[in-house]
Amino acid sequence: MVGAPPEGPWLDDQAGRLIRPYTVSNGRTRPSAVLDLLTLVRPTGVVPEGHIGPEHSAALDLCAAPTSVAEIAAHLRLPAVVTKVLLSDLVDCGALTAQPPRFHDADNPTDVSLLEAVLDGLRRRL
Repeated sequence: MVGAPPEGPWLDDQAGRLIRPYTVSNGRTRPSAVLDLLTLVRPTGVVPEGHIGPEHSAALDLCAAPTSVAEIAAHLRLPAVVTKVLLSDLVDCGALTAQPPRFHDADNPTDVSLLEAVLDGLRRRL
């Protein structure tokens, strides 16, 4: 008989993740909540009823402060769409709230000065 699985994601030092990412979301690829990569999620204090998976718990732990969907995906080492499904599950059960990104100019969400600053920073690093 095989022992109990480890608490976190199943990892192998050389092979990486041993479970396919979409297994985490039960094969779902469409989140029920509208989430952008820049959407900020934050905890509500509501404890999810029933069993939630280890990835759901890890995502919830990462949201102690308002955190973007992209940042959570990076920390979980999961594709953004899988992370959106996990987070939308937590929004649906009331454990998280989601705040869409706010743009200063609705017609032009790109801040040229911000993009130039990022480009300058990248050039200095490379």
